[in-house]
Amino acid sequence: MTTTPELIDLFVIGGGINGAGMARDAAGRGLSVVLCEKDDLAEGTSSRSGKLVHGGLRYLEYYEFRLVREALIEREVLMASAPHIIWPMRFVLPHSPQDRPAWLVRLGLFLYDHLGGRKKLPGTRTLDLRRDPEGTPLLDQYTRGFEYSDCWVDDARLVVLNALDAAERGAKVLTRTAATSARREDGAWTVETKNALTGETRTFRARCLVNCAGPWVMDVIGRVAGSNSPRNVRLVKGSHIIVPKFWNGDNAYLVQNHDKRVIFINPYEGDKALIGTTDIAYEGRAEDVAADEAEIDYLIAAVNRYFKEKLRRRDVIHSFSGVRPLFDDGQGNPSAVTRDYVFDLDETGGAPLLNVFGGKITTFRELAERGMHKLDAIFPRMGGDWTETAKLPGGEMPDADYESFFETLRETYPWMPRPLARHYGHLYGARTRDLVGAAQSLNDLGRHFGGLLHEAEARYLIAKEWALTAEDILYRRTKHYLHLTGAERAAFTDWFNAEIKLAA
Repeated sequence: MTTTPELIDLFVIGGGINGAGMARDAAGRGLSVVLCEKDDLAEGTSSRSGKLVHGGLRYLEYYEFRLVREALIEREVLMASAPHIIWPMRFVLPHSPQDRPAWLVRLGLFLYDHLGGRKKLPGTRTLDLRRDPEGTPLLDQYTRGFEYSDCWVDDARLVVLNALDAAERGAKVLTRTAATSARREDGAWTVETKNALTGETRTFRARCLVNCAGPWVMDVIGRVAGSNSPRNVRLVKGSHIIVPKFWNGDNAYLVQNHDKRVIFINPYEGDKALIGTTDIAYEGRAEDVAADEAEIDYLIAAVNRYFKEKLRRRDVIHSFSGVRPLFDDGQGNPSAVTRDYVFDLDETGGAPLLNVFGGKITTFRELAERGMHKLDAIFPRMGGDWTETAKLPGGEMPDADYESFFETLRETYPWMPRPLARHYGHLYGARTRDLVGAAQSLNDLGRHFGGLLHEAEARYLIAKEWALTAEDILYRRTKHYLHLTGAERAAFTDWFNAEIKLAA
């Protein structure tokens, strides 16, 4: 039986931040779009980042002034678009005389404050670590430091919200669905897909194919008939550990290690800390990446070099690792490889293929916008740029003021415990009302699985956000896995599997 192909403008491969951002931008310009992801949204690199929207202070050392400036400008744009999942954070940088000299650090922070037209975030200040409270958890030998601003982001939710916005603007989002083949035929792309869970196959005819496969970008190029690219990516492994939080206050720390790498030590999920990252050249399959013991020891040693309270291996609650597909600019040191992005447009046979190399989470919106500019001649009637001032789903708050929104949320649901309201507010923002629905008590939220996880949230994620496995909810749409016991996670998984089976 021959299936009639579905005719579309743009087929995007890759459900990470760049692919979701590209699908959203294109759909908002009026194009018909399909976003195809072989696993879950953000299952790869885009849920395994350091979870920061930042300019990249250390990139100044490699003279990446344009990249830092653009990232700092985007930092302000993204804060306004999604204040529920992106919020300011102050970073304390204790100065170590054995590493970068103080004048160089001060100069870097001066540039960081002024390169990107900072408007909302407070600037750098010098700290006396012997007297300022930020110095209390640090070893006495560190007497001087600096404090500067950047932003925290829930990276996996950023991806999901871009996909959600794309879908609400008409895009089709296919998760757990691989593009099994793509070939040029009569000036267009014939793309075949297969759903890993249902076995369903579909065929699309697309005027243009966009390859945002991240670590798998070269794999997609290799499997697409008649395509090639002179460019390449270098896979760099970045690992993180999660431990109990061991200092007071909401500030984060940035420490310099002996090898010139910098390590972020950030508050995470209320009572925990997220520590990373490593930068190690990676040769294996992206699917197999994991933090090894040497990396965990390295991160623990970096923290213990600065803090009075010493971390031990048994303090590590969880570790994760991601593969960053950095554009190969020929640098030998993985830490020096550019975090910039590059496009490669192959118009062979009148069927364009746009390959995306590199990039970072902070610049995804700009990357998508510039990627669409590359396709102006292919889609001359598409709409203009629009994402710079647009809100992401849930970010529809007056003046992007999360705290005022949260107080309104508390007034709307006076029966809801503050921690639960804070959880819903930070993950779903103005969409919290869609999740809560007509509930007027905790009992109305359905079964309680432990921590802050209630049945209503799980059902919302299944219905609205493509959650097809228990892990999609526990590890990516939320971080409930960190707050549930093993038995509670197992019970939720059993419930979820039963619900999905019933729905099928």
